[in-house]
Amino acid sequence: MLRYTLITGASSGIGLALAEAFAARGDALLLVARRADALARVAEDLQRRYDAVVELRACDLADAAQLDAFCEEIAGGAYEIGTLVNNAGFATSGAFVDNEWDDEREMIRVNITALAQLCHVVGRRMAAAGHGQILNVSSISGMMPGPWMANYAAAKAYVLSLSEGLREELAPRGVKVSVLCPGTTRSPFFERAGIDLAKLEKEALVMTPEAVARITVGALERDVAIIVPRWYNKLLAISPRLGPRWLLRKVVGSLYKGVARPAAH
Repeated sequence: MLRYTLITGASSGIGLALAEAFAARGDALLLVARRADALARVAEDLQRRYDAVVELRACDLADAAQLDAFCEEIAGGAYEIGTLVNNAGFATSGAFVDNEWDDEREMIRVNITALAQLCHVVGRRMAAAGHGQILNVSSISGMMPGPWMANYAAAKAYVLSLSEGLREELAPRGVKVSVLCPGTTRSPFFERAGIDLAKLEKEALVMTPEAVARITVGALERDVAIIVPRWYNKLLAISPRLGPRWLLRKVVGSLYKGVARPAAH
């Protein structure tokens, strides 16, 4: 039975770049995203360029019924997963209480609930088999408070903490767990969040998804626990330890407020 690399959120951004990087090294892919048409275009391209084996699964991870059905397929052995990449996610921006709760709840379902559920069902099968690798995608934002992106930063902090905990729990059972914490990366992510990337580029060094993916796949092969691409993002990652929390909140809040979606009136 083929052993797949399962990638969620694989139709654009970092997820798409990771799919290309894994295809280039010869992995069979199981790609998951909401839109079947977008996935079909990705599959066609990867098959043409890399002669890759690609299976597709259209699934809205914010929909509990769809997520449960997909997880039941995995638990039942429909797919053998060698590597799980929990990449799907999106952000909200602006003052938390001014945003629509439906949007904030959907973000929690995708960024936290779906990721944790897939870690549970796939991680259990990997532990029983005695091998496997999990990559969860967090963010530099998960390492610090994020006023005007408060719920997103909190969700990514959850991903970081869960990943580090699972790494210790699963290591004796043959399963490797890593977490990716990229900085600002050019992708459709920002448009959906209502963030003006042009403004953000004035304040931060922006990476391409392809660069993030290349660094990430290399780090996974070395079993790096926390993957932070590029030196300037590494500096951001340690910044919370260099000063008082009140100052960190002010600085990060000032940056996020300047690029966040304007409040509706």
